[in-house]
Amino acid sequence: MAKSHFSFKKRQKELARQKKQEEKRQRRLAKKAGDQEDDSIEAEEIDANGAPAEPLETSEEPETGPDNPVAS
Repeated sequence: MAKSHFSFKKRQKELARQKKQEEKRQRRLAKKAGDQEDDSIEAEEIDANGAPAEPLETSEEPETGPDNPVAS
């Protein structure tokens, strides 16, 4: 009498299920990481009032004014 291959088939099915779950977990993590990056980029572009933030202009020379009449 021949042995059935039920345990082999069961193990193969279980391995396939585990592989599918792991791939799904990886997709979810990648999607979550992508969403967090998008949120942080958007947060940097918007200031505290909700308006788009403008880049700060900096000059290498000090400004002259009433407090600093002579530029060095």
